[in-house]
Amino acid sequence: MVNKMTAINFCYEAAQLLPYIDWSYFFHAWGIKASDCGTKEAQQLKSDAIALLNERSTEKVQALFRLCDARSEGDNLLLDGERLPLLRQQHTRPDEPCLCLSDFVSPAKDHVGIFATSMADTFEAADSNDPYRHTLTQTLADRLTEAAASLLHSNVRTRKELWGYSPDEYFTPQELNSEPFMGIRPAVGYPSLPDQTIIFIIDKLLDLSQIGITLTANGAMHPHSSVCGLMFAHPAARYFAVGKISDEQLRDYARRRGVAPEEIKKFLSKNI
Repeated sequence: MVNKMTAINFCYEAAQLLPYIDWSYFFHAWGIKASDCGTKEAQQLKSDAIALLNERSTEKVQALFRLCDARSEGDNLLLDGERLPLLRQQHTRPDEPCLCLSDFVSPAKDHVGIFATSMADTFEAADSNDPYRHTLTQTLADRLTEAAASLLHSNVRTRKELWGYSPDEYFTPQELNSEPFMGIRPAVGYPSLPDQTIIFIIDKLLDLSQIGITLTANGAMHPHSSVCGLMFAHPAARYFAVGKISDEQLRDYARRRGVAPEEIKKFLSKNI
């Protein structure tokens, strides 16, 4: 198995990622409803995007992955000794558990992956004088970084030198879009991982600058077309939304983060 203390750098060409693009999210970015994805206008938009990608088929998406020794500690994760506080659902549905991502990690000994993918702004800059093509490159760049995350996740699950917890898995790129595999990869900012500023903790472990990602004071990533998050292997792991939290949990979370509650409120406005 790979040295868990070392982040591994990958580089994917745009042409390699084309089969892994989930076009439903591309259409969503253009305000096209799922029921309208088969229209002539929508398919022309997709054709234009593929043509643009073929023009720049050798453009690169960079990726990073690190496998961490992990254990859960209540609503925290310990990743190679670094504490990562998490939030727990507080819904009132008696037939459903209130989930936290730490539920999918053993309190004794386990593993969690951390990852990032990013595409340089130069991909978008080439069409900055043409509003349509510029928007097309922006939305396409976002899809390519997500496609790189999908391909990376597939390699992590199946290759023993990375993690290989599902070595016999085989799905086509198209099948991966429906996520039939074991495990999840919630990104920072996802409903189960809503606090954008935990990216600073991930950065300590992964060193995002290796693939050209810089962080603003609020934890936003640059280049814009970047994704960063966690990978869980537990067979029961699933995506969920933390949703609204109480003032009590907010204060507890702020304490675990080592910041004032008023400071953390700025990043959890949708959860309060």
